[in-house]
Amino acid sequence: MSPTVVDRLHGEYSALLELPQLAGEPSLRSAADDSFRKALLMAAASHFEQRMTDAVLQFTAEATANNHVLTWLVRNRVVRRQYHTWFDWDGKNANSFFGMFGDEFRKAMNASVAQDDDIKASIQAFLEVGRERNRLVHQDFGSFTLEKTSEEIYILYGTALRFVDWFPGAIKRYDGEQSLTTESSDG
Repeated sequence: MSPTVVDRLHGEYSALLELPQLAGEPSLRSAADDSFRKALLMAAASHFEQRMTDAVLQFTAEATANNHVLTWLVRNRVVRRQYHTWFDWDGKNANSFFGMFGDEFRKAMNASVAQDDDIKASIQAFLEVGRERNRLVHQDFGSFTLEKTSEEIYILYGTALRFVDWFPGAIKRYDGEQSLTTESSDG
């Protein structure tokens, strides 16, 4: 997969952080790194929000054969300014998110996640990025102390990205399986 804006930001800031170090300015490097970590966390959380909301809207458009009325309903009432209500950011799983699509979907996704330790870890990392983003935004951004290093945040982002990449395919596979089950029982 091609580098994301978060990958680019990480690379640029990592290179920039070398300059104060080379100039013998460790306190300047520390101050710059503090801002960089916050920016990196916000960029990761924002990237995830964009990708997940796009996935839901894309799925809606495909599932409704581009029915613009339903797509706009979902955009305006489910997606717009609602993303942060989709998840239990303090939880350890995505049950509240999966449950938005119905109990059967939640059960199927939980079964799928239970069989894949990488996705389970990815969901936990995804929730941690969201939780840390919320703390940063709601606890005075300017004076907030972020305990993670920039490398820890970047690793967390990479781990969480697996869930964001996995979800669009998972919902399509589930929908396709349901369509096959419905067709089998009808015919």
